[in-house]
This record gives sequence, C-alpha cells and structure tokens, in this order.
Amino acid sequence: MMDSRFWTPIFVSLQVVGIASVLAFILALLASWLLKKRAFKGKIMLETALMLPLVLPPTVIGFGLLVLFGRRSLIGQWYEQLFNQPIVFTLVAAVIAATVVAFPLIYQVLMNGFESVDDELEDAARQMGASEWAVFRYVSLPLAWRSLVSGFTLGFARALGEFGATLMFAGSIVGVTQTIPISIYLAVETGNTLMALYWVASIVLFSFLLLATVQRLKQSN
Repeated sequence: MMDSRFWTPIFVSLQVVGIASVLAFILALLASWLLKKRAFKGKIMLETALMLPLVLPPTVIGFGLLVLFGRRSLIGQWYEQLFNQPIVFTLVAAVIAATVVAFPLIYQVLMNGFESVDDELEDAARQMGASEWAVFRYVSLPLAWRSLVSGFTLGFARALGEFGATLMFAGSIVGVTQTIPISIYLAVETGNTLMALYWVASIVLFSFLLLATVQRLKQSN
C-alpha cells in the first residue's frame, strides 16, 4: 500500500503548504507591523476584510479566486501572457488557495502577540532614537517570538487541511495539485477506504504534532 499512490499526495501537500505558509506568514507579518497599535479611519473595515477568509465557506473563497485569477481576469490574462500558461489548475493556484486560507489565522495570532508587548519598552527604544523599523525588529519581534512560532505553526496546519478552495481553484491533478484532503475525498468516493484511512492517519499525525508544538509554547510562556 505504501507505494507512490500514497506518497505523491503527501509530497504535493508538503510542497504546497511549505510555500503557502511562508508566503502567508510574510504577508501577515507585514500587515501586522503596519496595523499594530495604530488607529485610523477605516481600520476596522480593513481588518475585517483581512479576517474574512477565516469564516467564509471554502467554496466562496474558491469562487473568488477564480474570479480574481481566472483566464478572463486581468491578473489571469497577464500571468498567462507572461508564463504561457493559466494560473488555474496549477501548483501556483494550489499555493494561492492555501495562502489565502492560512493568512487570517496567522495574522490574528501575530496581532495578539504584538499587542501584548509592553508599550513602555517600545517607547523607550524610540526615545533612544530607534526608528519604527528598528523598534519592530529589535524590540517587538524578540518579545513576541512565541506568537510568531505559534502563528506560523497554526497557519501551516490550516493550509495542510485546506480542501474546498483548492479543489475549485486548482483542481485535482495527480502529482501537481492533488493534496492529502483531496486524495481522501476521492479515495472515499471510489471506495478505496483503506488508502483513505492511511491518508487520514498521516494528516491527523501532522496536525497533532503541530498543535502540540503550539500548546508547548503556551505552557512555556
């Protein structure tokens, strides 16, 4: 049973999730740096929009990605002219879908971490002549490192379990976009329960280890 049919979706998932979690983390880190402890008109609306994928049905996210990046969209046409292939039903599409669903969770964790940093420490660094970037890099980041690790880990776990948006936007191409959740669904649909069980066990193990890491960080805080 442990042949290429079993390992291929795992390798695809790790590739997609590895890239997506890094991208989502970078975007969430940038957004949290720009928005943390700042008040401006429309901030609530902006943060609500950033968090929206966390509560939307995966099919809605998948449909939105098709509209934004499909062959009829400006982005989709530009990409196809540049790379001579569409975005949809490619590894890039799978990465985009996973990034979108992982971003809100990472962003929320990072914001909570940065907001817990003592304002007096940041103000002291500013009074000593540090720029906002220096304050963020040398004060905020080190003090919120547990939140950084937790956010990345939870985002990785969220991207690993992504199903609906990936299936709609990237399809189910063996060795390219067929991730573990999609493989489980197809295995059950075709009556291959044993193979589905192996994939379920693998993703449960991955998720358990990731969540255990987050819980360990909380206890060490």
